[in-house]
Amino acid sequence: MDQRLEQEETEQKSIWQRISIFNIPVIWFGVITILTLIAMYTDNLPAGIIGSLLIMMVLGELFGWIGDHTPIIRSYLGGGAILAIFGSALMVYTGLMPEQTITMIDEFMTSGGFLNFYIAALITGSILGMNTATLKKAGARFALPLLASVLAAMGLAGFIGLIIGYGFRDAILLIAMPIMGGGMGAGAVPMSQVYSELLGNDPSYYISVLVPALALGNVFAIILAGILNMVGKKLPSLTGNGQLMAGFHVESKKITYDINQMGIGVIAALLFYVIGQMLGVFIPIHPYALMIITVAVFKIAGWLPEIVENGANQWYQFVAKNWTLALLIGIGVAYTDMEAVINALTVEYVLLVASVIVGAVLGAGLLGKVVGFHPIESAITAGLCMANMGGTGDVAVLSASRRMELMPFAQISSRLGGALILLIASLIVPLL
Repeated sequence: MDQRLEQEETEQKSIWQRISIFNIPVIWFGVITILTLIAMYTDNLPAGIIGSLLIMMVLGELFGWIGDHTPIIRSYLGGGAILAIFGSALMVYTGLMPEQTITMIDEFMTSGGFLNFYIAALITGSILGMNTATLKKAGARFALPLLASVLAAMGLAGFIGLIIGYGFRDAILLIAMPIMGGGMGAGAVPMSQVYSELLGNDPSYYISVLVPALALGNVFAIILAGILNMVGKKLPSLTGNGQLMAGFHVESKKITYDINQMGIGVIAALLFYVIGQMLGVFIPIHPYALMIITVAVFKIAGWLPEIVENGANQWYQFVAKNWTLALLIGIGVAYTDMEAVINALTVEYVLLVASVIVGAVLGAGLLGKVVGFHPIESAITAGLCMANMGGTGDVAVLSASRRMELMPFAQISSRLGGALILLIASLIVPLL
């Protein structure tokens, strides 16, 4: 009898030991979560990086684990990534998150620069960790699927708008263009200025019209990213499993983490970000795009010593592994307007937004295949990453599709693609 009880206790103990969240035994993670929530609801979270990063990491890992273990969400909706974003956005919308915590996370993400800090690490490390031959060949061909995604998205949206009575012009200008425009700062805000100058009305009027399209388009882009990941598993011939180029497979070197080299990686990421900012003063291109170009030039030219490239790659791996879900919580709190998403949910509007996302995926995927890209990776980077909300959307889409290594190409879509949309808008608005 005693032996059986002892065996049952051992089996029960082993079950609890096997379940872990963020590599922490689930019981201990539960204790951490309870203490963090008590601090949040009693207004005892310290301001700045300590309180913000703690609550973002704890909620991110909790929502991420639940999303990755919930069948429908895991299989069809992008898993933990989408639950982290919309779970935190729902907490804001329903008042479950205290106002002081919302303000603290918002400031940490925006004026505190956490989003820029994260993306700087991903861009620098992912480019410097790439195979040079792949970078040269893929970068030269990327413009074609990018342009195809824009044209296909506009064409399909205009066609659907004409059929359902929304209007060909309005479907393109008010739905397709803002969705493909690179997010709020690089897309909707300057686009509202362009529309105001060419069509009249105050820019704030156009902002109120464009934002729901951006928000809902971002939702569909994240969902479709998860679906494309599932399609890739069912049809492996369509995917490179994170590699953009057909016929080119970047060797995944086993990383031996070196604390000293990671420190070098931090400096490299921050310096390249600052270089992008400085160049942006003189060159009318978004600093992220200039940062990508600069890092790519240094990589292709071979100007950096191996220790810097290794350090940047190690730092990128650390950031992506440990802070992605935390960042997605910040995106949900600071950038996702649940009210705008809910208010936009009419059948016609949803159909039009879906047509933009589908058009972007088909255009980028098909032409990507023509130029030698894997269709799913091309559809994700040149399609979905054009159709999401800029840098925040890139992180969400790549996380949902399980392809964070595609960040450099995602940023090309969001930043250079956003500039392309503004140019197109200034040209076609007078014609339409």
